[in-house]
Amino acid sequence: MRLPPWLRSGTRGRDLALAGTSLVGGLLLFALGIQRQLSWDPGLPDALFLPPLVAACVAVGLRRVATGASLAVGTVAVVADLLLGASLGTVLVYTQVLYDSCVYGSPRTWRWLLRVTVVLSVLSMALGVLLVGNWRGVGFGTPFVLAGVMPVLTGISVRQYRDQAVAERARAEQTARLVELDRRQAVAAERARMARELHDVIANHLSAVAIHATAALSVPGLDRGQVDSALRVIRENSVQGLTEMRQMIGVLRAPAEPAAVDGGDPDAAVPARLGELDRLVERARAAGLAVRVSTTGNPDGLPVGVDLAAYRIVQESLTNALKHGSGEADLEITYRSAEVLVRVENPVRAGRGGLPGAGAGLIGMRERAVLLDGRFVAGPMDGRWRVQAALPAARQPS
Repeated sequence: MRLPPWLRSGTRGRDLALAGTSLVGGLLLFALGIQRQLSWDPGLPDALFLPPLVAACVAVGLRRVATGASLAVGTVAVVADLLLGASLGTVLVYTQVLYDSCVYGSPRTWRWLLRVTVVLSVLSMALGVLLVGNWRGVGFGTPFVLAGVMPVLTGISVRQYRDQAVAERARAEQTARLVELDRRQAVAAERARMARELHDVIANHLSAVAIHATAALSVPGLDRGQVDSALRVIRENSVQGLTEMRQMIGVLRAPAEPAAVDGGDPDAAVPARLGELDRLVERARAAGLAVRVSTTGNPDGLPVGVDLAAYRIVQESLTNALKHGSGEADLEITYRSAEVLVRVENPVRAGRGGLPGAGAGLIGMRERAVLLDGRFVAGPMDGRWRVQAALPAARQPS
């Protein structure tokens, strides 16, 4: 059975309901004739014990909104009740006030309450021993232990559990925020990686397409053979770019399944590794770039990440040479036991005749080298543009 909203934990209605229930219970004890337990003057009317009971119940209603006032009102009420004698209802309600003061009050409050109730209990026991004359006098301290020390200890225990729960909740929220931050960083890194791959896959093909389309449109009087040659390069690069794009989309959609490549299709995408460098160079030459290649060593046993990064750096460098150079480039690859050196040089075209670029290619090449703890340098040198990368390559046994 669910409680109505106004009676749920932490609501003002629940405090008032608890105070009302305490008052009803005290009045019931009074009606049954057991409200007054002790009286210093048997002639005192029973009605005098009702104001302290009402005041103690009011203190219960103030337990959360004004904990200090609740403790003060409750203490005055129980002292007044003890001066009249002692009544069970008021004392029982005061135990609730002590408990609430420890749970909702400041740490200083429950420390003082614990000290005071323990001292009163010890003093009452000592007084009882002195009055009775033997150890049975410790029983005088029993009411102070039951009505004072026990509610305080119970309140302290509940407060500690509540504070521990709050700390655990805060720690869980902090952990959730850290997990969310890690997730966002991972998403950002993955988006950057995808953007880099898409640029490297598509940019060189689109550059070749743009260059030959521009040439076909801007040079008047081309014969049929020249037009066919330009269209053939445009077709090959566009088909190659689309195929590589489909491969990447397939990998992103199903990362656990290898992308299918039809080996019998002459337009199938070239694997991105240095072992297929000859085909990359042939495509660059077909696009109109005269590439001179110098290779020392062999690529066998290279880690996959290094093989892919070196291939993409060469691919992007040749693309930039085609877009911004004068039609020729020198490619030098040196395979060493501990690293792979890649260097591409091309003459810089005079003026601004090349295709515009946003600089994303240089950024992507530098990021690939840095991610592998390699070195990357790119810039003009003696009238030529040089790209040089050194990638660490601990060879794997073939």
